[in-house]
Amino acid sequence: MAQDSFQQVCDGLSKIVDEGHFERFRWDRDEAPKLKRLVELVHAAFEERRDFDMAEEGATAELKRFVIKIHGKRTIAVAISYENGQAVFRADSVDRSAYKAVPGDPITTAYENVDEDWIKQALQAVFSRIRTAASSDSSQQEAA
Repeated sequence: MAQDSFQQVCDGLSKIVDEGHFERFRWDRDEAPKLKRLVELVHAAFEERRDFDMAEEGATAELKRFVIKIHGKRTIAVAISYENGQAVFRADSVDRSAYKAVPGDPITTAYENVDEDWIKQALQAVFSRIRTAASSDSSQQEAA
């Protein structure tokens, strides 16, 4: 029996015995390392930027969320996740910030397409959604 077949049989039995525990073990084994790699690449993108800082805030095992601070000022958050084979970045507004994230679709790609360039492009797309709270409020009032 090939190792892959053996692993599949083990996974099937583990799932039958306790589906909740199986999913946690499967996540730790298969998906958590991919999320960890996404976070490492994001940190590397800011390595040369002393004016940028990332503070983890509101993260879970399945989602890493970092408040981007520029010159020590909170701007927006970047939420990073690995979902169904996709790298997913979302922009979120944060409390105590003079900036808001303009709503938009998540930035996604198949995990195998992720590299340093894709990370930088995704971050650029996230940064393009940053608005001052005042301009965000006035554009919402104009729309009303």
